[in-house]
Amino acid sequence: MVLENKMAKVDPILEEIANYVLKEDVVTKEAMDTAKYVLLDSLGCGLLALRFPECTKLLGSIVPGTVVPHGTRVPGTSLVLDPVQGAFNIGTTIRWLDYSDTWLAAEWGHPSDNLGGILATADYLSRKNISEGKPPLLMEDVLIASVKAHEIQGVLALENSLNRQGLDHVLFVKIATTAVVTAMLGGTKEEVMNAVSNAWVDNGSLRTYRHFPNAGSRKSWAAGDATSRGVRLAMMAVNGEMGYPTALSAPDWGFQDVQFGGKELRLARPLGSYVMENILFKISFPAEFHAQTAAECAIKLHPQILDLLDEISKVTIYTHESAVRIIDKKGPLHNPADRDHCLQYITAIGLIFGTITAEHYEDEIAADPRIDNLRDKMEVVEDEQYSTDYLDPSKRSIANAIQIHFENGTATEKIAQEFPLGHKFRREEGIPKLLEKFRNNVETRFPKRHAEKIYGVFDNLEILKKIAVNEFMDEFTI
Repeated sequence: MVLENKMAKVDPILEEIANYVLKEDVVTKEAMDTAKYVLLDSLGCGLLALRFPECTKLLGSIVPGTVVPHGTRVPGTSLVLDPVQGAFNIGTTIRWLDYSDTWLAAEWGHPSDNLGGILATADYLSRKNISEGKPPLLMEDVLIASVKAHEIQGVLALENSLNRQGLDHVLFVKIATTAVVTAMLGGTKEEVMNAVSNAWVDNGSLRTYRHFPNAGSRKSWAAGDATSRGVRLAMMAVNGEMGYPTALSAPDWGFQDVQFGGKELRLARPLGSYVMENILFKISFPAEFHAQTAAECAIKLHPQILDLLDEISKVTIYTHESAVRIIDKKGPLHNPADRDHCLQYITAIGLIFGTITAEHYEDEIAADPRIDNLRDKMEVVEDEQYSTDYLDPSKRSIANAIQIHFENGTATEKIAQEFPLGHKFRREEGIPKLLEKFRNNVETRFPKRHAEKIYGVFDNLEILKKIAVNEFMDEFTI
């Protein structure tokens, strides 16, 4: 059969994303308020990550000593980098400890990962504009871009499961960053579509680094890699690089046939502000989000069982299907990345210590024999109602329950928690604790007086919106 070589119609998703990122007045007041909290929480997580050498060894320019005019600052450091490498650095620190925001649907992910590309680009553009006598970008631009990136990644995730194809969720980070950064760079609709099509053609990484037997530290820098690639593709597009109009739908060679089992990708709802308004915060624990409520239950049980650890015969964890599929792990755990994605390990830490910190995943504490002894007694059971409510758009619960059984035949009450502290349904309870988390994280990097100045930046949304991006980033420079 001879194929007719004619111009193909653009894939609808490419056009819908391009229209959305170039559209004004699509961001709600609630979304902007929430975006402020996402920004401060993400920066705090990045500052905390700088305490860990396995993270900091990845940071800096590719060639040491490189000088970059109008370069991007990396919060908590003195680094000045080009926007692509800056995006990698910022994105990697934000995601390193698995402590920033989360979105759960058919696909999982962390839309704050896009702040790596957004902040790096906005800082670079601001400094470049000032050098040319033009006004800098404002933090309002960053917050709007963040809302839009959250929306693109999150709505793609609602019904399109990459994990069932063995692909990692950071592909959706790359798509979202590419789209919003192209718009930030002044790209036209065609240039946005060109850039986003190239992001789909790039494809995505295998998620084997998140699972046995290969769980490892790449899961902590994969998002930094994705958001930095988005910046690179955006910069290429506004410099005239062509796109691929049927990158998704082309028979045999498009993303859908090659990597998505022939299924059609779709946007489950119109793009607006839904995702930012409903985002999940990790407030209490640096742990994989499907285990957050299990951690809460374990900490509630801690006072009851601390002196009875040797008398426990079984620990039953009732959970939802997604948790069973990705964090139900038996056997040896080889590194911190392996441990913070293990439902049983996280539960054991909560039961034994009554709290969970990033240090609990390090080798020194992992060597405590009580942890694996307790893990060996755990049974993970799927609760079908939990699985149903997890996917219910009116609930989006992330439920877990724990019951401890003792050798004498007695048992604790079954402790259940349907919604984690960072859920929208618990915003009023959660925001003060989120601010406390931010203060604690900032003070790991800055002296008290400077930390207080940083807190003041976030006191008022309207004032924050009018701050020049370069001035904002300077406040976080060492």
